[in-house]
Amino acid sequence: QVQLVESGGGLVQAGGSLRLSCAASGSIFSSNVMGWYRQAPGKQRELVASMTSSASTNYAASVKGRFTISRDNAKNTVYLQMNSLKPEDTALYYCNLRSDLRTYWGQGTQVTVSS
Repeated sequence: QVQLVESGGGLVQAGGSLRLSCAASGSIFSSNVMGWYRQAPGKQRELVASMTSSASTNYAASVKGRFTISRDNAKNTVYLQMNSLKPEDTALYYCNLRSDLRTYWGQGTQVTVSS
């Protein structure tokens, strides 16, 4: 059984920064993709950023240049550094892991950006 535990959400003013962390535990194949999705009220869940175990990255256009995804493969942990935050970044952020044709989700961590 794979578990994802997120941390680092909170309330920040526009222009501020936050760093999200997600630690995965359990049976995880070495070849996998870890990433972050977000869902704002009344909107669909959307990809924010993802990173393969070989360090290939993918970002949503709305966060390019402001957010940086990184990971520590030895710790099965993925990070999301969020800078220059905007009110429209307010959402519930979910950690995601794709491994061995399966998808796992964290419980979500709230990010609120005030104007």
